[in-house]
Amino acid sequence: MVKSTTQIPSCSDCENKDSMFCLLSQIDKDTLGANKGNNFYKKGQSVFYEGNQSHGLYCIYKGKVKISKMGEGGKEQVIRFAKTGDILGYRSLFNNEPYQATATVLEDAYICHLSKDKYLKILKENPSLSWNTMKLLSNDLKNAETHLINIAQKTVKERIVETLLLLQSTFGFEKDEKTISVVLTRSEIADVAGTTTETAIRTLSELNKEGVINLVAKKIQIPNIKELQRVANVF
Repeated sequence: MVKSTTQIPSCSDCENKDSMFCLLSQIDKDTLGANKGNNFYKKGQSVFYEGNQSHGLYCIYKGKVKISKMGEGGKEQVIRFAKTGDILGYRSLFNNEPYQATATVLEDAYICHLSKDKYLKILKENPSLSWNTMKLLSNDLKNAETHLINIAQKTVKERIVETLLLLQSTFGFEKDEKTISVVLTRSEIADVAGTTTETAIRTLSELNKEGVINLVAKKIQIPNIKELQRVANVF
């Protein structure tokens, strides 16, 4: 693991207001953060691997992460993304089973590791945290069902466009309000959309020629998000 001089604050002093842990009391935050581990990950490093045993939760202090599974023939399938304030590894923790996916850093990130025992203790005693955890699991299930339907019923072009909309809704825009604030390879975009890299490259090129998106080096711009939603058949 690469070391960093950046100081990650305690859970009580964390500035990530979008985290579901923000609703906890000061005492619960102190309990959750006791013996918390902090790690710095370089782009491309894995936070945990599919098949490894879970020993706690990961909370992203700063950074962007993709969660993926290996399919037949060793082909990667990206199943979701996580950003600053999100937590990772919760399903394996609840089921007491090995990780069912691999979490890989998309850009340099600072990630905290939280104790399984302390989290479960607070979960049992805190209705708000229990409710937010249920909503998190419910949202995962909804997204998985939607993805399965899209793979079966939507065209490749619609799936590619939906992938771009997913990236924008997850990571937002840069300051220009049109450049998606994350860089994925064409292969990763293809993995999310359930197609080949060659098809993803060709489809993105077509969308660029049509003016629906702008390809600027490795970055992708969305000049008109409503037009992109129309192409994706999303309303």
